[in-house]
Amino acid sequence: MTGDADGVALPRTGLGPAWPERAAWGTAQSLRAWQSAALTDYLERGPRDFLAVATPGAGKTTFALSVAAELLGRRIVDRLIVVAPTEHLKTQWAAAAEKAGIPIDPSYSAGKGKISSDFVGVAVTYAGVGVNPLALRIRTERFKTLVILDEIHHAGDSLTWGEGVREAFEPAARRLALTGTPFRSDVNPIPFVGYEPGAGGVPTSRADYTYGYAEALADHVVRPVLFLAYSGAMSWRTRAGDEVAADLGGPMTKDLTAQALRTALDPNGSWIPSVLAAADKRLSEVRRHVPDAGGLVIASDQDSARAYAKLLKQITGESATVVLSDEKAASKKISEFSESDSRWMVAVRMVSEGVDVPRLSVGVWATTTSTPLFFAQAVGRFVRARTRGEIASVFLPSVPGLLRFAGELEMQRDHVLGRPKGADEGDIFAAEEDLMARAQASESASSELDGESFEALGSQARFDHALYDGAQFGHEGEVQVGSEEEMDFLGIPGLLEPDQMKDLLRKRQDDRRQAQRKAREALGASPEPDSVAQVATHEHLAVLRRELNGLVGAWNHRTGQPHGITHAALRKECGGPAAAVANADQLQKRIDRIRDWALRQSS
Repeated sequence: MTGDADGVALPRTGLGPAWPERAAWGTAQSLRAWQSAALTDYLERGPRDFLAVATPGAGKTTFALSVAAELLGRRIVDRLIVVAPTEHLKTQWAAAAEKAGIPIDPSYSAGKGKISSDFVGVAVTYAGVGVNPLALRIRTERFKTLVILDEIHHAGDSLTWGEGVREAFEPAARRLALTGTPFRSDVNPIPFVGYEPGAGGVPTSRADYTYGYAEALADHVVRPVLFLAYSGAMSWRTRAGDEVAADLGGPMTKDLTAQALRTALDPNGSWIPSVLAAADKRLSEVRRHVPDAGGLVIASDQDSARAYAKLLKQITGESATVVLSDEKAASKKISEFSESDSRWMVAVRMVSEGVDVPRLSVGVWATTTSTPLFFAQAVGRFVRARTRGEIASVFLPSVPGLLRFAGELEMQRDHVLGRPKGADEGDIFAAEEDLMARAQASESASSELDGESFEALGSQARFDHALYDGAQFGHEGEVQVGSEEEMDFLGIPGLLEPDQMKDLLRKRQDDRRQAQRKAREALGASPEPDSVAQVATHEHLAVLRRELNGLVGAWNHRTGQPHGITHAALRKECGGPAAAVANADQLQKRIDRIRDWALRQSS
């Protein structure tokens, strides 16, 4: 025992010597390059506030505990407080800190008073801080304290949480903020995050160290993600009694897209059982090379989660682990699944952020929540690399917003303190759009879709395309579930290097296209459409234009080249009129050309 703690002796920890070249003992054998660089920068500058932005799976916990070990070992701080988003993450932080020789109490609650002399610190949630910030302020003032703010963007979730965090930890000796997901654009500044003028003079967050997904992918720290998009025919009845039929992924308004998505996710329809069966086939293929690979279904609500678990039992013959956030045993279930070799887990939001289950390799997006923040959190559960060559596979409804998020996975974002424009600032619809954005960001369904106002009538699934490294890969025509064309993508090996994955996707697409061309020629059909009269229907043209526009958008995010310039360059290389009046052959040539650009740039 050493020193004085809560009026008693300090515990003797297993911290050992502090070296920038090594991680806190027990967290990793050594620091990764980015962790070592960030730690060196931190120790050289010794800032009171430090914001580290690192992609999910990169190892933020190891970095933070290495900082804590250094500061405790050098007596720069005496105590540690970890603030986490959820109760489960408190326990996870305590387990990681224990291995690093830094025992912290995850059961502490504000106002509890003294803690055992066995602990160096405590772990609390943002909600707990908001309830009683004064108690934590007193604890922070009593000792030289390092506060680790995990997923700091949660301090902006509500005014109460933000004010509570600021009040409680203002007197802290050091504050280390961590995040791995894109900040939102809102008007709530996040406590202890620095801002500087960005585009147009709008305040934008300033990170002290950034390690993005693209960098982590190049360093083999995270897995590449193969997105598999599924569309299909949907039908439902509205509150007014009208029956609506539409294609998921087709050109629709936001309201109709939301209703089509909800219809697809109805466990009584055919879409979600078909997608779950396809995902299980993919998991079986992955488990040929990674025997303990697991899958996760992210559901909208508890009833749907239980229904999906029943469907998985019928498909696999094995019970799925169901994790509900309000269950006392939720953390235990996650830990047991992580350590087992069970196939599937179904959760609502419990596993969306920060929860470490490294063996998750296949995911199914079965939730109506569709914000960029939640998407990044959810996909982050599948990217943690264990060995080289592992590929993550995520099954998505073919919804424009989700496909855009998938194409922007490598894009880095900062927190922008946006504000709605007034009518006198050049945008007469700004106020209305701001209200719409807030409504769409909410998790609750609109009144139009609540209760008996909405009834799903039926759904059918079909494979749409695969999205990998910003490029789309698919087959001509409709690809039915269970077909050989679908298995071209579901049967991809579970261990492949990124370049091998791109080559294989392209080869399978080209091989199938050549086979289809030969089949048409054998039947005496024209090998290629050569006039406007021979192109597909307006629905087919709409699908091709949407695919082309999606690829142009992904190219913009990758290169920064404006959409108009990209379209002009494609027209120059491929010929033909503007996309709005181009025929199917002309659109397909442009799609193939921009895919070639993406592959050449990646290689």
